[in-house]
Amino acid sequence: MKKIKDILDSFLIQAQTDNLTTGSYPKEYNDLKMKVSFGMGMPARVPWVAFIVPEMQVSKGFYPVYLYYKSMNTLILAYGVSETSEFDKTWPAEIMNSTSTIEGFFNQEVPRYGDSFVFRVYKIKIENREVIYSSEGNEDISSHDLESDLNTILDYYKKVVLVDAKEKSSAMSQGLFYMEKQLEDFIIQNWENTELGKKFDLIIEDGELVSQQYRTDIGQIDILAKERGKEGFVVIELKKDQTSDDTIGQLARYMGWVKRHKRDEGVKGVVIAGHYDKKLDYAQEMMPNIEVFLYEVDFKLKKFGEN
Repeated sequence: MKKIKDILDSFLIQAQTDNLTTGSYPKEYNDLKMKVSFGMGMPARVPWVAFIVPEMQVSKGFYPVYLYYKSMNTLILAYGVSETSEFDKTWPAEIMNSTSTIEGFFNQEVPRYGDSFVFRVYKIKIENREVIYSSEGNEDISSHDLESDLNTILDYYKKVVLVDAKEKSSAMSQGLFYMEKQLEDFIIQNWENTELGKKFDLIIEDGELVSQQYRTDIGQIDILAKERGKEGFVVIELKKDQTSDDTIGQLARYMGWVKRHKRDEGVKGVVIAGHYDKKLDYAQEMMPNIEVFLYEVDFKLKKFGEN
């Protein structure tokens, strides 16, 4: 996944031009749809980057959004609210009652999106195609700060969003977790009470848990654990929807990384999914060192194939 600073740098530099194309930007970010707009037909006064769940639209919903007020050299990461059509749910009262609107922040009428709520404010300066971010107090803002700010509001959004399941195939309509992160947190917090906890141990280093979102140079493993009583590792990947060939490819890639960098020839893999998947079933036939679990609405894990 591209770093948010790289995405924002490209976005802010392009916003200085008349180029309205968005095909080069990611379509997803952190399990959410990512939408980018520089305007339609002519450059917008406030181009934006929004992060939304599939059941919402930018024109009808609420979502985290970057709003670039070009004339003020200001980028705002906001609790966005659709201007076009009102959604039947919105941000919790704790946000709306305690957070300034964008119009209130600037203390003047703004071109667009004045009713959205401010989360973070970044002053923008562009020199020789280099984007410099600073706070209202003119303190430098690092790539890590940008990443942390965005992850904070995205995690909050995932906790509060309620989806109207309009389709039978929707994960929410079947009583399953909507967000992969919620399932991941639940498993970590209840490790000893799951089937995984009976066989594997979480990894603790210097008194801190490092198993969750284990960092590698090719991405983050959802959960990296060790076989109980042994030295072997197990790579655990979670998928919130119907599993696919991509799941196996990603799992195999991380298993290969562990094999090489942890020197574990017998590394195992686990996929946790919400649905039975015939493709995954066939893949498991050829990869005996991979196990599959299905999760249920009552938060229990059962081994794939068991009644």
